Amino acid sequence: MSVLISGGAGFIGSTVASACLDAGITPVILDSLVTGRREFADGRVFYEGDIADGELIDRIFQENPEIEAVIHCAALIVVPDSVADPVGYYRANVTKSLDFVDHLLRNGCSRMIFSSSAAIYAAGEDLTVDEDSALDPQSPYARTKAVCEEMFADIAVSQPIKVLSLRYFNPVGADPKMRTGLQHARPSHALGMIIRAYQEGVPFQITGTDYPTADGTGIRDYVHVWDLAEAHVAALRRFDSLPMSVINLGTGEGTTVRELVDVFNQVADRPVEVVEAPRRPGDVVGSYTRVERATEALGWRARYSVAEGIQHSLEWAALRESRLSD
Repeated sequence: MSVLISGGAGFIGSTVASACLDAGITPVILDSLVTGRREFADGRVFYEGDIADGELIDRIFQENPEIEAVIHCAALIVVPDSVADPVGYYRANVTKSLDFVDHLLRNGCSRMIFSSSAAIYAAGEDLTVDEDSALDPQSPYARTKAVCEEMFADIAVSQPIKVLSLRYFNPVGADPKMRTGLQHARPSHALGMIIRAYQEGVPFQITGTDYPTADGTGIRDYVHVWDLAEAHVAALRRFDSLPMSVINLGTGEGTTVRELVDVFNQVADRPVEVVEAPRRPGDVVGSYTRVERATEALGWRARYSVAEGIQHSLEWAALRESRLSD
């Protein structure tokens, strides 16, 4: 079995590709390398190009007729950037995704797994959500994911394609075998910024301390990227028998930013100090998921702890410069 992975040279896409390889599934990588890394495609079937390039998509299917499904990971994902450049985000994440699915239909591809986001949810009073919870995306990035889900659902009603949206919570960690990890030298998410503060010996800024959580800081469901990758393999295996079109992928546990720093300081060889700062544009209180659907539908549960995710992130950060050429 082969699977086409758009964005397969990015952080999540490359990890999914590794999990597929380990499971005996051949990944075919498509990536524009706008944010992905060529090094993450080394030794793999790789096509450099855009998901909106119809001629390229046609060639991929002609040269790889064994492709049975697509995992669509290609997207821009930085919330503050989406606030500053909504046109660019809608073009990259929505317009090009529409072109992409059109090309898939033309080539007879009937199975697609879409990398969606928990950022589309309106958190409940207890800050937990499930797949039936209300949606209220609070940033252009999150809205592009919600729009794509609705767009794909409309297309699937009348066209010969089934789309499964996997709503990720907050990925941390790296491939435990250290084949791939976070490609960005200066990531904008909480753990990446904690690691940067650790490396530079400066305090970590907690952005927002007035949220309705136990300690006033935002809350997230930090799920190890390898757990996410294995969920994709499970979804591929069970795709045709799945009765639903949406599944949340998270641990089922919420961790506040202060708690994340505390765990980091237990794992790292020296502590990181913190300072408080205002919220950033697009920041939200966050949420964590109830996990029953993923367990029942995919036979999957997250195995790695937040501490293990931090440990793997630190291991990758120490290796990154030797693996990636900036």
